[in-house]
Amino acid sequence: MYPAQIVIPMKEELTENGFDELLTPLEVEETLKKEGTTLVMINSVCGCSAGSARPGVLMAVHNSEKRPDRLTTSFAGFDIEAVQKLREHLLPYPPSSPAIAIFKDGSLVHMIERHQIEGRPAQMIAQNLIAAFDEYCN
Repeated sequence: MYPAQIVIPMKEELTENGFDELLTPLEVEETLKKEGTTLVMINSVCGCSAGSARPGVLMAVHNSEKRPDRLTTSFAGFDIEAVQKLREHLLPYPPSSPAIAIFKDGSLVHMIERHQIEGRPAQMIAQNLIAAFDEYCN
């Protein structure tokens, strides 16, 4: 598990921008079964999370006419049980962090895995998400 003093600033980059944390398996279950759309960002300490994933997801949220009903996040290597539960809902995709998923009415409808984040600019991640918001969000 990562030390809190390292993780907290990376969590705050999202929570200070309207993301709710999913800290327990129960919170994951309750959130994902809600009607509407839920974006889940599995956050991590890696460079691609800092350089592309977090900036990309924030860019999408702040620059899209449509957006998910709920913005949520959980931190790999820190919120261990919550991330484990999230990964059950992300099957058949293998564990990936960072990762960004969109659920609609409890079903996974869009997934961006680490290999789709690494080496790509934040703008590309944002464009991918904005297109998904347009397709799945009201």
